[in-house]
Amino acid sequence: MNFSSKSMDGFNAPNTVTTLTGNVVATQGTMKLTGALAKLYLDADTQVARAVVTGSPAHIEQLDDNNNLMQGDAAQLDYDNINGIAVLTGNAVVRQQGRGEFHGDKLTYNTQSSLITGEAGGDGLVHGVILPKQKPATPTATPPKSGTPPPAPQPATKPAEGH
Repeated sequence: MNFSSKSMDGFNAPNTVTTLTGNVVATQGTMKLTGALAKLYLDADTQVARAVVTGSPAHIEQLDDNNNLMQGDAAQLDYDNINGIAVLTGNAVVRQQGRGEFHGDKLTYNTQSSLITGEAGGDGLVHGVILPKQKPATPTATPPKSGTPPPAPQPATKPAEGH
């Protein structure tokens, strides 16, 4: 995991916590976390096992397997880096490009399977919008080639007189 911030306090040692403060940006592959404060929890192998980000809002974005962008915002973001699970709490919103968006007090997003679960808060409801699948574009009729004149109108025939 790569990161940048205004300040850092921590160790690159097993089972420690590193605190990042101010304009935090952490990236790993296509995943990007941003916020005001982040705590990176290192496991026994000195790998980032978990990142807890707070901000106004804390933000996550990642491309799924089909290169569709998922974005999430909340007061707090708790990202399980081992299992790819993001838990967004406090005015949580998750948007899936071309698929829809979800709002709730707590949303859990599996970055590997794209499964979203939600819990209510505030007004007691989880809100969502699911977009219909885009239909393929219909082919347009081909116009006649330029330079080819349209067929000439035929003269009307008169009935024969005296019959």
